[in-house]
Order: sequence, then C-alpha cells, then structure tokens
Amino acid sequence: MNLIWLPAALMGGLFQAWRTASQERLRGTMSVSGAGLVRYLYGLPFALLFAGLWLGWHATPLPALTAAFLALAAAGGLCQMIGTLCLILAFSHRGFVVGTAFSKTEAIQAALFTALFFRQNFSLLVWTGIGLGVLGVLTLALGGQGMKARHIWPAMRQPAALYGLGAGAMFAFAAIAIKFATAQLSGVDLVGSALVTLVVVMAMQSALHIGWAAARDRATLIAVLRQYRPSAEIGLLSALGSACWYVGFAAAPAALVRIVGQVEVIFTIAFAHFYLRQPVRWHEAQGLALVATGVLLALAASL
Repeated sequence: MNLIWLPAALMGGLFQAWRTASQERLRGTMSVSGAGLVRYLYGLPFALLFAGLWLGWHATPLPALTAAFLALAAAGGLCQMIGTLCLILAFSHRGFVVGTAFSKTEAIQAALFTALFFRQNFSLLVWTGIGLGVLGVLTLALGGQGMKARHIWPAMRQPAALYGLGAGAMFAFAAIAIKFATAQLSGVDLVGSALVTLVVVMAMQSALHIGWAAARDRATLIAVLRQYRPSAEIGLLSALGSACWYVGFAAAPAALVRIVGQVEVIFTIAFAHFYLRQPVRWHEAQGLALVATGVLLALAASL
C-alpha cells in the first residue's frame, strides 16, 4: 500500500472543509442546485490543468478510457452529486457543523460495505477507531443532549439526520466506485490515474447538471455563470480536495481513506467558528476529541 494515501487523505479533509464552508456561504445567493453545480463546472478547468501538468511532466500519454472505466466513473460521479445535494440540504435544517457530522458516517458505511461485499478485513484497532469516530459524530449531532436512546432515536429521524446519512451513503459508494475506476486505467502511474479519473468524473457531472439546469432551472444556470468569482474559488478548492481524495482511493482501501479523512470534522469546526462565525460549543469539542482519537487509532493500525 503506497503511503501517499495518508497525506492525500489529510489534505483532502482540509480542502473539503474549506470548500464546503465557501459553498455554504454561496448558498445564500443561489439555489441548492446552483451551489452544487459550481463545484463541478468551475472545478473542471482546474482538474484538466492538474492532469495535463502531471501527464506532461512524466511524458505519459492519455490512457485508454475503457467501457468499464467509464461506467464506474459515471456511477461514482452520480453518487457524489446526490451526496453533495443531500449535504447542502442537511445544512438548511441544523447548520454547517451538524450537517457535516451526519455525513461523516460515510466512513463506517464504506467499511461495512467493503467488508460485507468485497471481503476486505480490518483490524480490531481500525474498527475501534471507526467506533470512536461514529461516537464523536453522534455527540456532535445530538447537540449535547447525551447518548441515551431516547435522544438518539428522535435525532436520527430528523431531516438533517436523514439527509446527512444519505450523503454519507452516497459518498461511500462514490469512493468505492472511483477506486475501482482508477484501477481500470493502464499505462499511467497512481497519481496520473487519479487525476484522469477526476477529469472524466467532473466532465460527466458538469454535463449532466448543466443539461438538467438548462431544461428545468435556467435561472440557476444564469446565477452560476454570474457568480463566477466566488464560484471559481469553490471550483479550485473542489478540484484540489477531490484530487487528494482520488489519489488516496487509488493508493489504499476507500474505507481507510475515509476514516482518516474524518479529520475534516476538525477543520469543519475551525471554519464554522472563524469563517462562518458560528459559535463552538462544549459538546462539539467533545465530539471533536472523539473523532480525532478515532483517526489516530486508524492511523496507528495502518502504519
């Protein structure tokens, strides 16, 4: 297992939290669909730049895009789109931190899915780290009410929980599909395969979303084109974050990358406090500590 996945996962968490914070601010000036579209449309030019520079530097020709690769890339891109929309909808119910917290169940969902269907085994230390991470997520999501059953069950039925859990599931499926997609590319190194996959996925996402907006929501499409300055920032952060995630998926099990990627919660707390001016409460600090401990345990087990 190439250790490049570790810094890639950590940097992916940073860029994703930064991008999501910017996206949350932009949501006040356009629809949920528009806030999602800017991620792909404005991220695509940067993804093309990254892939072109890498392949050119290594004098590597563009790999053949097989039918299997395109199918997996399309599946990953579609799941990622649905997950992004679910995450933005979760924000409107309980706020930036809680919406992200529920979506972080993607780590355990990815681990369970790969363990059940792909026979991918993890050590007890990794599962302990996953458990602590989920406990930290629940601490954030319950808003300091405690971990009693009478608090957990009603919280899990709230719209924010349902959207957040749905986002987590979609992101978990996307990670697995993208990992398999990168493995379909031959004649290119690990980073190159990740960057080429990123370009193809973002191109598919942009085409699909633009087509839908042109047919059903032209006002959103016009708003996205007019808001090009803040949208370009989100596009750059999206391309950087996704490039890191894709490199991580190509180098290591998707579930492990997502477990370590829970450091995004740490960055999320920081951005919520300093960027969105949302106060950080005591229970959020407790949840943060649990998530961080879970990440450290997963790291210790994998190194």
